[in-house]
Amino acid sequence: MSMKTISPQDAAKLIKDGAILVDVRETDERAREFIPDAAHHPLSKLEAAGPARSDAKAVIFHCRSGMRTQSNAAALGNASQCEAYILEGGIEAWKKAGLPVKTDAKAPIEIMRQVQITAGGLVLLGAALGVAVHPGFYALSAFVGAGLMFAGLSGTCMMAQILSVMPWNRRANLA
Repeated sequence: MSMKTISPQDAAKLIKDGAILVDVRETDERAREFIPDAAHHPLSKLEAAGPARSDAKAVIFHCRSGMRTQSNAAALGNASQCEAYILEGGIEAWKKAGLPVKTDAKAPIEIMRQVQITAGGLVLLGAALGVAVHPGFYALSAFVGAGLMFAGLSGTCMMAQILSVMPWNRRANLA
C-alpha cells in the first residue's frame, strides 16, 4: 500500500469518516500522552497483529514527531489492508493543531529519555569531579560511554533495565 502524509486537520476529518488512527509508539511512551480513541500497536509488535480493522476505510499511523513512522513506512503500509497515511508531525503536530490529547502527568517519562538524562548527568558529573576533585573520576564518564557503546552494539541497555524497575516506573510496568 502507498503511504502518503496527512495533516492533523485532514486526519481528524478522515477519522470522523471512518478511518482509524494507530499509535505506533511503545507502551511506556504512550502512557504519558496519547490521542483519545487511537488504537495502540507498537512498532515492535506490529507484525504479530495487523493494525487495521478489515472494515476500516483508511488507517493513519502516528508516532511522536513523524520520523519513526516515516522511516518504517514500507512495513506499516504492508501491515495495513486499506489506504494508509502517516500523520505529518506525529502527536506533536496534532497537539499544535489544537486537537484533543489525553495526558497523565503521573506517568513516568519514557525509559529511553530517562536513560539519556541519567547518562548525560553521569558523564557531566564524572567530568566535573575529574576537573575539581581527582582525575580518577573521569573513569565514571568513560564507564558510561562504554555502557552506551555496548547498548548500541548489542541492543541491550543495562541502564534501561535498571531504570525500568525503579519505583517511579513500576506503575508503567504494571500496565
